[in-house]
Amino acid sequence: MATDAAAAECARVGGAGGCCKKGPGYASPKEAMKGPRESLIYVTSVYSGTGREKPDYLATVDVDPSSPTYSKVIHRLPMPYLGDELHHSGWNSCSSCFGDPSASRRYLVLPSLISGRIYAIDTIKDPRAPSLHKVVEPDEIIKKTGLAYPHTAHCLASGDIMLSCLGDKDGNADGNGFLLLDSDFNVKGRWEKPGHSPLYGYDFWYQPRHKTMISSSWGAPKAFTKGFDLQHVSDGLYGRHLHVYSWPGGELKQTLDLGDTGLLPLEIRFLHDPSEATGFVGCALTSNMVRFFKNPDDSWSHEVAVSVKPLKVKNWILPEMPGLITDFLISLDDRFLYLANWLHGDIRQYNIEDPANPKLAGQVWVGGLIRKGSSVLAEAKDGTTFQVDVPDIQGNKLRGGPQMIQLSLDGKRLYATNSLYSTWDKQFYPDLVEKGSHIIQIDVDSDKGGLSVNPNFFVDFGTEPDGPALAHEMRYPGGDCTSDIWV
Repeated sequence: MATDAAAAECARVGGAGGCCKKGPGYASPKEAMKGPRESLIYVTSVYSGTGREKPDYLATVDVDPSSPTYSKVIHRLPMPYLGDELHHSGWNSCSSCFGDPSASRRYLVLPSLISGRIYAIDTIKDPRAPSLHKVVEPDEIIKKTGLAYPHTAHCLASGDIMLSCLGDKDGNADGNGFLLLDSDFNVKGRWEKPGHSPLYGYDFWYQPRHKTMISSSWGAPKAFTKGFDLQHVSDGLYGRHLHVYSWPGGELKQTLDLGDTGLLPLEIRFLHDPSEATGFVGCALTSNMVRFFKNPDDSWSHEVAVSVKPLKVKNWILPEMPGLITDFLISLDDRFLYLANWLHGDIRQYNIEDPANPKLAGQVWVGGLIRKGSSVLAEAKDGTTFQVDVPDIQGNKLRGGPQMIQLSLDGKRLYATNSLYSTWDKQFYPDLVEKGSHIIQIDVDSDKGGLSVNPNFFVDFGTEPDGPALAHEMRYPGGDCTSDIWV
């Protein structure tokens, strides 16, 4: 497989039609924006934790507007076991391997958050009907590494696959770290050097030109698997740190304490331009977007770039409700940042052409706890109460709040699911577990900014053959802005 340096050089000289034409992905983020329109989406779909004794599955959704099965689930690949809790996903190869003509974006990697299994799904034989290729069993992972609760998967330019793991087999956060699989999905060991494991684990992103990987921190599995309890935050069972590593060396160089403004830092992304040394992390509980950046002395700093203010509310479990930023992404041209407030119910678009000063460019309400008809009332500064209008789509009321989001390569279509994690879904949106998830599409003004709901697109996971299911993360067969990394 190509090294990071070789892939970077080939990408620079090869362009879209040069020597690296046969490698997976695209030479650059801007070349990716010229890629074909998405026609399929793969969606991790969950029965674990819902009370339905069915295996989780990978759904294939038709998103081609010219197709007779547009906005329908056209295939379901059930996993061979119960209780997995499919969550996030990644690829065996992406644009980080663009310089390697022997590499192929063939296998979708599905880590199971609760069972610890990792599935490799073949998407090449039949992209519309993927098939199971291999299962990496948790016993093997634990035996060789001590790791459990796998979460984020990224391919590396070396051909290996790296996964963040959130704890040990007993759910203790101090057992977490990073798992390496080879290109045949054999367990190689841990990525980080001994004694350099993070305090808590969750997501990660690497930026090879700056020889840096940064990871975020959710919390101890033994806490979040029981549902959210504010006392667990006080007890120190949730994270507020970013961990800065040497890349690819695996040495923990710096820990950034985000403090009380950065509780539960979840999704993390560098800007897509591999020469840039800045990025963002969404801090769920405090609902802040924190920007991190490299200093002249090669150390890293952070600052709050966007703050979603909590709402004063009535008839809820707390007197104030955070937005709960559970997902965000950055357009491939690094112009716009999109975030989802799972509890408030809105999706926001920010112009980040000046990353230190994001400007709100669009907002749309597509669910949440303060929608009209809810028992929860938001309180304005003058003491009056209000609720927000949430549209129906094709006669369907939107359930839950916007959670995972995915953007088309050209930046014009934003897809959103509404399930966070089955245990938390049950706690905050019990009707979501009862009635199932959905996927909606938001039309994006990628020139001036602006968001609007597409009234012609609605994928209803409440009508699935085995009963209502929870839809979580989405991937396109050709890669996307939350899985591809450029070197």
